[in-house]
Amino acid sequence: MNEEVNMVLDLTRDSMQSALSHLEKELVHIRAGKASPRMLDSVYVDYYGSKTPIFQISSITTPDAKTIAIQPWEKQMIGAIEKAILNANLGFNPDNNGEIIRIFIPPLTEERRKSLTKDVNREGEAAKVSIRSARKDANEQLKKLLKDGLSEDEEKDAADQVQKMTDDFSRKIDAAVEKKHTEILTI
Repeated sequence: MNEEVNMVLDLTRDSMQSALSHLEKELVHIRAGKASPRMLDSVYVDYYGSKTPIFQISSITTPDAKTIAIQPWEKQMIGAIEKAILNANLGFNPDNNGEIIRIFIPPLTEERRKSLTKDVNREGEAAKVSIRSARKDANEQLKKLLKDGLSEDEEKDAADQVQKMTDDFSRKIDAAVEKKHTEILTI
C-alpha cells in the first residue's frame, strides 16, 4: 500500500485512540460511589509556591470502598492539602486528624445516579463525535490522494480500513460507557 495512505491510516488511528483515552480519563472523574485515588487527579497543592499534583507530595490509598486516605510526606503540608481538596470543588469534605486526611465518599442518591449516567452518555457521545470527525478527515485525505494519482482500489481499501477502525473504536467507547453505567448503577 502507498506510504501516504499508511500515514493517513496511522494518523487516523492515533486520533481515534486519543479520543478513547480522553473518554477514559473523563470517566474516572465521574464518581460512582466507590473511593478511588484517581478521584483526586485534578487536585493541585500549593507546595512551596508551585502548584504540584497531590499524588507527588503524599501517599493516597483507599482503605475501604467508601474512604480515601491521604498521608502527606511532610506533616506541615496537611493544611495546604486539605485546602486544595476543598478548592477543587469535588464535593468532598476532608477530615483532618493532624496526621492523615480522610475523605468519606457519600452514597449516591437515585437522582444523582441518573444524572451521572447522563454525564457518562454525554462524554461517550463527545468521544464518538471525535471518532467520526477523524473518519471524515481521513476520507477527505484519501479523496485528495485519489485525485493525485492513487488507484481507486487502494483508495477503497483504505476507506474500508478507516471504517473498520471507526467501528472498532465505537465498540470500545460503547463498552467503556456501559462499564461506567454498571459501576454507577450498582449499589
